[in-house]
Amino acid sequence: MIDRTITPKLKHFMKLYPIVLLTGPRQSGKSTLLKNIFPDYNYVSLEDLDERNYATTDPRGFIASHPDKTIIDEAQHVPSLFSYLQTHIDIEQREGMYILSGSQNFLLMEQISQSLAGRVAILELLPFSRNELKTSNILPANVWHEIFNGGYPRLYDKQIHPTEYYPYYIRTYIERDVRQLKNISDLSLFTKFIKLCAGRIGQLLNLSSIANDCGIAVSTAQAWLSILETSYIIYLLRPDYNNFSKRLVKSPKLYFYDTGLACSLLEIKEAYQLENHYLNGGLFENHVINQFMKAAYNNGEEPHLSFWRDSKGNEIDLIDSKEAKQCAYEIKSAKTFSTDFTQGLHYWAKLSSADYSQCNIVYAGDRTIQMNDCKLLTLNDI
Repeated sequence: MIDRTITPKLKHFMKLYPIVLLTGPRQSGKSTLLKNIFPDYNYVSLEDLDERNYATTDPRGFIASHPDKTIIDEAQHVPSLFSYLQTHIDIEQREGMYILSGSQNFLLMEQISQSLAGRVAILELLPFSRNELKTSNILPANVWHEIFNGGYPRLYDKQIHPTEYYPYYIRTYIERDVRQLKNISDLSLFTKFIKLCAGRIGQLLNLSSIANDCGIAVSTAQAWLSILETSYIIYLLRPDYNNFSKRLVKSPKLYFYDTGLACSLLEIKEAYQLENHYLNGGLFENHVINQFMKAAYNNGEEPHLSFWRDSKGNEIDLIDSKEAKQCAYEIKSAKTFSTDFTQGLHYWAKLSSADYSQCNIVYAGDRTIQMNDCKLLTLNDI
């Protein structure tokens, strides 16, 4: 099994809390990870209809059968179980009693907030990060293959070509998870909606435009977007609101948690097509921002990521805020540095009174250079 960066943090929280929740996209490796690092724990999946029925009809009996050291997978299927778990752990007063996992974040968090607040640590496991692939010596040959392949573990474990994996992942997701979250009668229309979202990677979110192109109401588009967020398909990068310029863009930008999935939705069949694709810059940007997202989640932290853009079009692709300090990143898919890359950074640094040490450019080249006004970074540096 490929070592997951989140493992030390997961083990750490097991010593502090009676319950740890591990959530994340379906097939991101949650069950495999938990079974391997906690081999002495019982494993129960509520995907199993017999186990689900047992937990639903006799929750006390279910807990009596699994009183300690138990992994309960897809726990969101039996929301009524959470209250009984609360009573049980409050009586026992031990750490590391249960690990809950699941892929539908909204359903899980709703029950956590109602029944287990203060008793549970929450971690999120996304598909493989670039560093995880690199450490395991399975990093694809170049950046376009990285983007095209994405990070879902099964592709690397079984050496499946992306075109033989993602279409079925998407179909299963829509037919199974979407129907559980919301009663959508026309699934083909929802599929079209996801594809329209993929075509807007790295762009300011315009719900009216997406709704018009899809032929649905704006309210429906908003509801469907929430489904994609809560099931770890897309995320919205919020604008930075520092008030050194009052004319700031207020709309978020749209990205996918996995670029391989996005490529499939864009009907890209081979990695080489990305080099001349109209969205290659957006996909590269998405790939880079994903690494920052995964680094934060793997460390048990909430990502403090944003972008900055004013009404005149001046923009910083990514701002990473840590300990009251902001680092700015311009992200360019070019392999060759151009002085034009620094214009946005200079403008932002002047307005925000930031030091040039806070200014960075991430590009597709292979040279790291410390310059007077910024640092030029490769993918290996982030």
